[in-house]
Amino acid sequence: MSFRIGIDLGGTKTEIVALDMADQVRLRRRAPTPGDYDGILGMMAGLVRQAEEELGTAASVGIGIPGSLSPATGLVRNANTQCLNGRALDADLAARLGRPVRVSNDANCLALSEAADGAGAGHGVVFAVILGTGCGGGVVVDGRLLEGYNRVGGEWGHTPLPWMTPAEFPGPRCWCGLPGCLETFLCGPALAADWRGEGQRDATGITAAAAGGDATAEAALARFTSRLARALAGVTNLLDPDAIVLGGGLSNLQRIYDEVPGLMQPFIFGDVGRTRLLRARHGDSSGVFGAARLWDKN
Repeated sequence: MSFRIGIDLGGTKTEIVALDMADQVRLRRRAPTPGDYDGILGMMAGLVRQAEEELGTAASVGIGIPGSLSPATGLVRNANTQCLNGRALDADLAARLGRPVRVSNDANCLALSEAADGAGAGHGVVFAVILGTGCGGGVVVDGRLLEGYNRVGGEWGHTPLPWMTPAEFPGPRCWCGLPGCLETFLCGPALAADWRGEGQRDATGITAAAAGGDATAEAALARFTSRLARALAGVTNLLDPDAIVLGGGLSNLQRIYDEVPGLMQPFIFGDVGRTRLLRARHGDSSGVFGAARLWDKN
C-alpha cells in the first residue's frame, strides 16, 4: 500500500493522519471521540473511509490506544477509555473495514515515531516515556517496537519507584491495585496533588510559581525531579538505552532536562551515564505518527 493511516484514539478527541511512503503528511484531521464503543468503531471506520476516498486508494491502518491488547484473549485491557475494555477492537474494526488493522499502546506509538524521525532518530535503543495524565513507556530497538511476550513491554509506569525514601514508602495505591507505582508519583495529577493538595489534578503554572518564590511549588518540583531521575536510572540499569525521549504535558518542564541527567548519575551502575535525555520532537503528534508506523518493520 502506498499510504499508511494512523489513528490516535484519545478520551475526548481522535486524530487521523495519512503518511505517504516518503513519510510526508498527506491528510490530517481530528474528531470528537464518542462515549460508547459502537460510536467509536463507527467514527474510526468513517474517518478511514473518508481518508481513503480523498487519497484515492486503500491504506494500512494502525491505531494507538491508552491501553493494550491481551495476548491471551485478544481483548483490550487497562484502557482509560473504559468502554474499550473487554472488546476485540482490532477484530471489530477489521470486520468493518474488510482488512486487518494493528492496535498498540499510545506510548509504544510515541516510541516508534520518535525513534523513526523524531528526537530518537539515529539511536539504536530508544526508551520513550509519556508524562501526562498517566505515565507510560515504550521501547524501540533498531527501528523495531518491542511489545514483549505478554505485550507489557515498556510498562514503566506500573513498576515501583526505586530507592524510596522512608517518607515515600510504600507509596500511594495505584488504580492497578498495587502501591508505589511510578504513575502515582510522576503523572501530572500526582505533581498537582503534591503541590496544591490531595484532589488537585492540574499542575499548570508550577514552574512560574516556584520561580516567584512559592516554596511549596519548589519543593514539589524538587521531589518530582528526584523521583524521575531515580526512575530513569532504574531503566538505564536494565535497558541501557542510547536515548530516553519524553512526551506528554510534563515533558515541557525545562527543569527536567537541566537537572535530571545529573540526578540520575549516582543511581546508574557504572562509571559513565551517557544516555541522552530528550524532549519529543513531534510533541502531541508523536502518537498518531507512530500509529501509522505500526506496519513498518513489525
